[in-house]
Amino acid sequence: MDDSLGQRGAQAPPSHTTGPGSTTRAPRTRRGKETWEYLALAATAIAAGAVFFIAAFVFWEGWPAFREVGFFEFVLGKVWSPTRGFYGILPIIAGTFAVTILTLILAIPVSVGTAVFLTEYSPEWASRIVRKAVDLLAGIPSVVYGLFGMTTLVPLIRRIELATVPQGAPSYLTVGYSVLSASVILAVMIAPTVISISCDALKSVPSEYREGSLGLGATRWQTVTKVILPVAAPGILAGIILGTGRAVGETMAVLMVAGNAPLFPKSVFTPVRTLTANIAAEIGYATGLHEHALFADGIALFFVVILLNSVALWFRRKALK
Repeated sequence: MDDSLGQRGAQAPPSHTTGPGSTTRAPRTRRGKETWEYLALAATAIAAGAVFFIAAFVFWEGWPAFREVGFFEFVLGKVWSPTRGFYGILPIIAGTFAVTILTLILAIPVSVGTAVFLTEYSPEWASRIVRKAVDLLAGIPSVVYGLFGMTTLVPLIRRIELATVPQGAPSYLTVGYSVLSASVILAVMIAPTVISISCDALKSVPSEYREGSLGLGATRWQTVTKVILPVAAPGILAGIILGTGRAVGETMAVLMVAGNAPLFPKSVFTPVRTLTANIAAEIGYATGLHEHALFADGIALFFVVILLNSVALWFRRKALK
């Protein structure tokens, strides 16, 4: 009797039930995970597809301008005057680079310096107040920056031009609308992005690095310049890349303060027109070849953005090494 009971007990299958519904919980969890994976894949495909179709549309509409005007004549031409049949965008490309480079020269030292002060020197309460003010700057519409530039900055720069530009110089060098005006406005506009990302990059540096440097006898300034900034450099450069994209792509504020003249930027006081401003200024009434030329302007803008981002990414890779 005891042996038969023992054999029956040995033959009984082990029970894996841990509670009601436990046998269906794992399949449901697996199905939910797969659903989210498919949704994420669909969102990625939609984003990539949107970029592809926008680029394809711009290239399709702009290609007739390259075919009729000629690629080198369009890119290297020195005169943009659609009413006379001239479609050279070299001065506009030069103006775009001039405004962008001067913007970065003005914005990067101030933005990175502000981030260093907020994370390494400022009291916590003051840092919170300044960060909120910086975030407010990021939310101001670009047209408001443009209005501020037209009513306040341009007259100020006009006074500087009248005091510094020699007599006999072209009159357009004393109107106030210039590379400098556009660059100052853009520097203020991209500063919140660079400051915010730089602060996050500096805060991500492990505290052991600071403590170790100070423990070895380094000063606070030496710790920041020799330890903190090199470690945080990749993150800071990421913020600069985003700021560069904002500067290149900005339209309304630049259109309002840069002068809107397709001239070569021979000085910071020269009125210029950028690639984005050129499209915004003329697309409303352009037809035929003129319209195709503006789409070709957009193609040039694609490559300018790719070039600037490639240079920034190269510096970022150098910083990572």
